[in-house]
Amino acid sequence: MTNQQIEVKHLSVNYYNHSAIRDISFSVQEGTIVGVIGPNGAGKSTLMKAMLGLEKSGGDVSYFGKNIQSMRKKIAYVPQRNTIDWDFPVRVEDVVLMGRFVHIPWYKRASRYDRDCAREALDKVGMGTYANRQIGELSGGQQQRVFLARALAQDADLFFLDEPFVGIDVQSEEIIVNILHELRNDGKTMFIIHHDLSKVEKYFDQLVLLNQVLIQAGAVRDVYKPKFLKEAYQENAAIIKEGNEMVVVGP
Repeated sequence: MTNQQIEVKHLSVNYYNHSAIRDISFSVQEGTIVGVIGPNGAGKSTLMKAMLGLEKSGGDVSYFGKNIQSMRKKIAYVPQRNTIDWDFPVRVEDVVLMGRFVHIPWYKRASRYDRDCAREALDKVGMGTYANRQIGELSGGQQQRVFLARALAQDADLFFLDEPFVGIDVQSEEIIVNILHELRNDGKTMFIIHHDLSKVEKYFDQLVLLNQVLIQAGAVRDVYKPKFLKEAYQENAAIIKEGNEMVVVGP
């Protein structure tokens, strides 16, 4: 692992004089899977969008010493499934091919190489046989795998996934997790918004725990502790222990 870092410094976002996130600072090493956790309304998606330059924000984010504009082609973003229009008529292969658009000049069409990249990515997530299906015909887990394939086709170094495991089947979740771990082993860096605390230790290397402000960030073993979880979730949930795992139960 290198010493290159992603650094977030004093990041804040306000909506109509309301603070969504406030003065958040942390750093993450390259080649790490980072779980972004916190209660509903904590600002997890806002933080991710601000890091990507999709929200107007104060503060600064640097990626290995570069700003977001310099890194656009190397950053893949998979939004929440409920923000996507699944009724739009588009084939699965064409969705994945969209991941190649950052590498294709506007005046050119996708090349054979671009299409090969898309097919290879589909095969990697186990969706190669669905290439000609309409995206709306797929199950939730299959749709999520297709959007991960789009990110893979982009050949990104940084992956941002907003709640990728919500509403998907066990097989799809296992496939996605295995691919994320393979990407980590290849030196890629991932930020994943996640809500199921029972799987935190299994899935992630580092955590960013927030509730509008940063509660704690760092290695899972240092952040995944009852005192920090209670501070983040407050009266909205109860912290219970099941075996060696802590689980938040509540809204």
